[in-house]
Amino acid sequence: MNAPARINSALNVRDQFPAIANWHYLDSAATAQKPQAVIDAITKAYAQDYATVHRGVYERSAVMTQSYEDSRAASAKLIGGQSNELIFTRGATEAINMVARALPKNGRSRVLLSRLEHHSNIVPWQLAGYEVDAVPLTAHGQIDLDAAEQMLTEEHRIVALAHVSNVLGSILDAKRAAEIAHSKGALLLLDGCQAVPRLPVDVASIGADFYAFSAHKLYGPTGIGALWSRAKILAELPPWQGGGAMIDTVTFERTTFADPPARFEAGTPHIVGAVGLHAAIDWVGKLSLDSVHAHECALVAEARAALSEVGGVTLYGPEDSAGIVSFNVDGVHAHDTATILDDAGVAVRAGHHCAQPLMEWLGVPATARASFAAHSDSSDIEALVRGIEQVKRIFSR
Repeated sequence: MNAPARINSALNVRDQFPAIANWHYLDSAATAQKPQAVIDAITKAYAQDYATVHRGVYERSAVMTQSYEDSRAASAKLIGGQSNELIFTRGATEAINMVARALPKNGRSRVLLSRLEHHSNIVPWQLAGYEVDAVPLTAHGQIDLDAAEQMLTEEHRIVALAHVSNVLGSILDAKRAAEIAHSKGALLLLDGCQAVPRLPVDVASIGADFYAFSAHKLYGPTGIGALWSRAKILAELPPWQGGGAMIDTVTFERTTFADPPARFEAGTPHIVGAVGLHAAIDWVGKLSLDSVHAHECALVAEARAALSEVGGVTLYGPEDSAGIVSFNVDGVHAHDTATILDDAGVAVRAGHHCAQPLMEWLGVPATARASFAAHSDSSDIEALVRGIEQVKRIFSR
């Protein structure tokens, strides 16, 4: 089978991002820039279409409610789920916190994570009273699923892993992870923040039990994300926040709750955020995630080769990472590298990337991270290399 083609430059993808004109933005793993189509959808929603949802009997409220629910359907479809299986949240962080707090432990108080997890997939489990076990990594920065299989016991209620590492770009064999979790009766939660914008996801094929992602990494707005779970699981979960919209009936003596997903969406939701998310999904769909993934993988290969030729640069993670290249210039702190790159018009992330246990495993306090997107091209890599050459000149004095 032929590999998917890279994004056709004739589509002028870069020109659709007004905020990056004359700027080499390589920090999409932190948050993605927004194409004009998303900006226009958000502007129209506030300027012309805005109304509350699920409450008003007037026409505009009904129209906005339909738009909100259409976004839910599109978000579920994006990852191979059904509308009644998708809960809107403030982002993946809130989604993981919800599962950690709402999922009954059923006498099983351990969670199996990995060394490369984002803090948002570590701290919620600690706050919820779970005992944490961390799966080691392979030499290439992949989650060691052979070790996970050996470590998993019947005391583990859930296995929670990053589908794609936010630091290394390494891709989890998610289907095998699900098989391992289920072999001991545990559930599998996948942190899909870096996966959903970069590659096709099918939760049914994977066999996942929970899947979380954020809109702002998928070219959509901040403040909204999603948690997917199978309808049977959601039906058995209690609500974790109380308020409007999630109730059936309320008296001072007793409250009954709505069916999922409404049960988990207390209060007025991020209405326009949902509209923006739908616009982002539609925009990505026109490119196809297969093409986005192929495009970003090609840029990763190009960047790693170019940085290797510079010399004095340490690269982290697997060569086939999904859209992310972490590195350090030898003898230079990542913050200094990023500051000089900024002066050269190149934006990269520097720090521990909310993954301090991974930094400890790498043996460094921080890394610089270049992360690609659909709008990225070879000019970004050329600018990155020029900037790193300037870093080396400055620190060689």
